[in-house]
Amino acid sequence: MTAENLDKQGITVNSAISLKGIVKAIFKDNVHVQIGGKVISLPLSNKDIVK
Repeated sequence: MTAENLDKQGITVNSAISLKGIVKAIFKDNVHVQIGGKVISLPLSNKDIVK
């Protein structure tokens, strides 16, 4: 398979990853988490909320 064929087919990835970080802020629709010195915003959906 050549690089040209890869571009035509496209690649999709559906996987889960686990990261450990420090929660900096929690908002209604997202959470700000510090991971490795960077603060990133993670969007939330109803299925992500554990009660």
